[in-house]
Amino acid sequence: MTTHQKPADADADGVPGEPTEARRLLSTTSPTKHKRNKYALAISVLASMTSVLLGYGVMSGATIYIKRDLKISDVQIEILVGTINIYSLLGSAVAGRTSDWIGRRYTIVFASAIFFAGAILMGFAANYAFLMVGRFVAGIGVGYALMIAPVYAAEVAPASCRGFLTSFPEVFINFGVLLGYVSNYAFAKLPLKLGWRLMLGVGAVPSIFLAIGVLAMPESPRWLVLQGRLRDAQKVLDRTSDSPQEAQLRLADIKQAAGLPENCGDDVVSVPKRSRGEGVWKDLLLRPTPTVRHILIAGLGIHFFQQASGIDAVVMYSPRIYEKAGIRNDSDKLLATIAVGVSKTMFILVATFLVDKVGRRVLLLTSCGGLAASLFGLATGLTLIDHYDDQKLTWAVVLCVATSLACVAFFSIGMGPIAWVYSSEIFPLRLRAQGCSMGVAANRFTSGVVLMTFISLYKAITIGGAFFLFTGVAVIAWIFFYTLLPETQGRNLEEIEALFGSFFRWRSTMRELKRKKLEQDSAT
Repeated sequence: MTTHQKPADADADGVPGEPTEARRLLSTTSPTKHKRNKYALAISVLASMTSVLLGYGVMSGATIYIKRDLKISDVQIEILVGTINIYSLLGSAVAGRTSDWIGRRYTIVFASAIFFAGAILMGFAANYAFLMVGRFVAGIGVGYALMIAPVYAAEVAPASCRGFLTSFPEVFINFGVLLGYVSNYAFAKLPLKLGWRLMLGVGAVPSIFLAIGVLAMPESPRWLVLQGRLRDAQKVLDRTSDSPQEAQLRLADIKQAAGLPENCGDDVVSVPKRSRGEGVWKDLLLRPTPTVRHILIAGLGIHFFQQASGIDAVVMYSPRIYEKAGIRNDSDKLLATIAVGVSKTMFILVATFLVDKVGRRVLLLTSCGGLAASLFGLATGLTLIDHYDDQKLTWAVVLCVATSLACVAFFSIGMGPIAWVYSSEIFPLRLRAQGCSMGVAANRFTSGVVLMTFISLYKAITIGGAFFLFTGVAVIAWIFFYTLLPETQGRNLEEIEALFGSFFRWRSTMRELKRKKLEQDSAT
């Protein structure tokens, strides 16, 4: 007789109950090493390309020319740079509900269309107010794209390479940053009124190709199950799993999480309303279980610290940082910012290829520790240059350039991609879309606050003092990651929930899970 357990709801101590029939079947088959699933790779890359829209880092260099052309103040520049992240809160807030309503795939198309409209408006902006309207529309599209890309990639990826595939959004964010920097340099020689408008307007081009490419993608199997379309979900799982047995296992786990009986084999079934999204906000915020509360703290915390560490200040204000360091020529500043983009893009590949091999925690802690040390070096160099303003400290200028590159390199090997990987895989199926949208909201709000206050902050406490402050935040982030975030490497999405709920004692839960797994393996 088959008993139906809660999907990842553990028994009282947080440890899951007996395995499903599909899991028993899989455990009796000999493990084999499979090649990386090329189909899952292709569709994850397509979905993740929407992140280019956020990463398009053109504004860092464009502000030099916008300020000259429109005669705007530093405060207006802060607002222009930072408000896209505040606007994206609106997009991310409704993206979860939209993706549950129309599906993950069409939400990606919707995000591309909105950003396209925003880029066109910015490109044709005749004044500051018009530019802010375009920035608002683009921000809504960015919020949608940020939430949906990692969710889709996590839901189509097999467990063996989920970290690899869900790190692609950050890869394309970095590529977008580099593309924006190159665009700055390429259009900088054009007439003042034309150059910055082309820098911004050219961002509409990628969104056209993205919207077309996404139409060739399948829908997320988890969303299909939530709509009761089991046959369609099975087809997608057959193509995105490493083996037929894993496809059956994944379908069984998803059905169980959706409240469907494991032996349900109809093509189309009726799914309980509770599994379709009703009551999600109550379960997330009003009456969360200890497990959900731990997941929520981890999911929001990793996004908060990703941005509170000040990485966007390094990336978006790098021309000003280099100017403070003594690099005055516009072309030299833009070339230096291209080096920042190259560093981010190169080192993100380290995380992409190692996240499923060494795990999330190792990369995250290494990244955070390295970022803290690099921020400290940058703060020290800038402080010395400020203090000895009448002298040319060449070694301090070199230190500032080197440590700014080290900041983005260390960020890219862990904190950058793993925030998206981790938050997209820890939320239970029914809470995933809205939970991830909350993570994106925390990410964008924190980034917006950093970007909208950075110039005022460094004028108040010096630019070196600002980066000493970010250093302290990075140290606190390391402690948070070390104490509260369990390792999720190699586990099915439906198993991960069992690791949460014991907060600082998650290591004991993990040891208990390993013990029970060994007992089950020996029994079979």
